[in-house]
Amino acid sequence: MSDATSEGGDCTEHRTAVTEAEVEALVHGICFKTGPPRTLGVEVEWLVHELRRPQLPVTPERLEGAYAALRAVPLKSPLTIEPGGQLELSSPPATSLMECIETVSADLDTVRAVLAEDDLGLVGFGHDPWHAPRRFLREPRYDAMEACLDRTGPAGRHMMCTSASVQVCVDAGHEEPGPLGHERRWQLAHLLGAVLVAAFANSPLIGERPTGWLSTRQLHWMEIGAGRAGAPPPDGEPRSAWARHVLDAPVMCVRRDGGPWEVPDGLTFREWTRSRTPRPPTRADLDYHLTTLFPPVRPRGHLELRMIDAQPGEDGWIVPLAVTAALFDDPEAAESAHRVVKPLAERALNLPAPHNPLWTDAARHGLADPELREAAVACFTVALEALPRLGATPAVMDAVAAFLHRYVARGRCPADDLLDRLRDTDRRAHGRKDIRT
Repeated sequence: MSDATSEGGDCTEHRTAVTEAEVEALVHGICFKTGPPRTLGVEVEWLVHELRRPQLPVTPERLEGAYAALRAVPLKSPLTIEPGGQLELSSPPATSLMECIETVSADLDTVRAVLAEDDLGLVGFGHDPWHAPRRFLREPRYDAMEACLDRTGPAGRHMMCTSASVQVCVDAGHEEPGPLGHERRWQLAHLLGAVLVAAFANSPLIGERPTGWLSTRQLHWMEIGAGRAGAPPPDGEPRSAWARHVLDAPVMCVRRDGGPWEVPDGLTFREWTRSRTPRPPTRADLDYHLTTLFPPVRPRGHLELRMIDAQPGEDGWIVPLAVTAALFDDPEAAESAHRVVKPLAERALNLPAPHNPLWTDAARHGLADPELREAAVACFTVALEALPRLGATPAVMDAVAAFLHRYVARGRCPADDLLDRLRDTDRRAHGRKDIRT
């Protein structure tokens, strides 16, 4: 969840009230910046835990001290802290896959060294398997977010405080049709996204017990609701569909200079522009509203793919980055991936992601679903063939190949490893109990 507060600055343009028509025009203009795909980015979120015993909670005071130390070291990737104390690094736009990997890897080495001085470390899970949600940041934005999301149940607090992801950012694509055209990439993202959910599912536990879902993190996004965390209908032109979605999405909060922010119930941005109460919305309010929408694919000029669980291991994040980059930015691979995932659209029933059967099955069953497994095997194979054309090193290609053979080809995902370890632990504990009795 990478959503730095957008206050809109001090310029008069941002403090001027906007009309419904102006909002639609602004969204059309800012959310899809088309052109040849040239840059790539990644946002990696981590849970921060005790270095040697991650099941132990870390006090807010220790987290605050560690983050103060991190702010004093130079990093190329902006560092942000999430509401529950998760750490996020957001790479600057990179001109190649390897530039992106090398920048973030170097920053992560620095971060880990600083955290290790306080016996803390980074852990890659899509959802904290041990701890209940606990908010670390106390700011008006997160107070309002919590109040808003609580209306739909506990999923919002889990999303805010105990989830982590790998978010891959790719350019929107060409204005013209073709495998790298923005309409094709928009469609690919919403179908391939289900395959990525299934292949990289890594959040099957809450409170050290199975939830019945391999990606519980994705389940929580679905539970937050379609207005806040859903995509627009899949059959529309991307700019128009997204503009309508933005206008019809509920306003999370109305910011104030002093005191708590107002959290309206059910007020859409479209209704706000018409009623102009409790005050007229401004361009800054629109900018902020866009940061409070969490669809699985978010257009921010580029496309932000938000559906991938955080991955195990120090370098596990590299595999989803490399696979996604290959399938979006290599023309041959993009065309092949589109052909592979296009039949999956039938299972979506023309319903927006992630609130459709395709995405639900991906989050619940992972690659145990035969059709998703077949698509994943084909996509990973195509990505491996494309990575040399993107300049990937042998180490990166070996990592993707290892993931393909360890997980994808076997119909497994990282969540299955966690469940296997839990079953082994339970079996050993049960055996000891039998001995004692």
